Amino acid sequence: MRRLVTMDARTCFLATCLAALPGLAAADWQAVEKAAPYAIAGKTGPELYASIGERGPTIGGNVRSIAQTNFKLTWTRKYEVQDGACVLVSARPKLVITYTLPKPSQKLPASTKRNWDIFIDGVRKHEQVHGDHIKDMVRKIESQTVGLRIPEDPGCRKIKTEMTKRLGALSQAQRQQSRDFDRLELNNGGNIHQLILNLVNGN
Repeated sequence: MRRLVTMDARTCFLATCLAALPGLAAADWQAVEKAAPYAIAGKTGPELYASIGERGPTIGGNVRSIAQTNFKLTWTRKYEVQDGACVLVSARPKLVITYTLPKPSQKLPASTKRNWDIFIDGVRKHEQVHGDHIKDMVRKIESQTVGLRIPEDPGCRKIKTEMTKRLGALSQAQRQQSRDFDRLELNNGGNIHQLILNLVNGN
């Protein structure tokens, strides 16, 4: 999920930290996905939730979140000048997606563990949707840029300006998609909201 409310609010938001995209893709790439757990304390649902509020990753240095999905994207690109035009003939991305998730530092009582397992499984699946959105964005970059041809651009400068414009639009669309998904999941009655209530109240 994305940037949202403070942890002492009734609903707590997960965060997706998105970076600006610099390049293009090839068809045979695969993203590397990894987890980065952070330790929380407590043996009851309320204690675990409170610890998330104290230790969870921050957005903008001050707003806590349950979890975050971050990514790093770099590219290897090949341009060719053909009859005075610059063509992006190939591009291969290196995409690393990191899911930051809470992890209890102590063994949990059986009743708490049941609720925790449900909670963290739901949170993980939510973050993986953000990961899928990021991968879809990279595929869109591929389809909209590989093969791009800009006439009268022997120095391949105009093509980079056009690519920056296209990538900016795709990045903004991804950010909005992420915000819309969070809003759906985190509103009262939404999936993550229900997971939080289940953890805290033990239902």
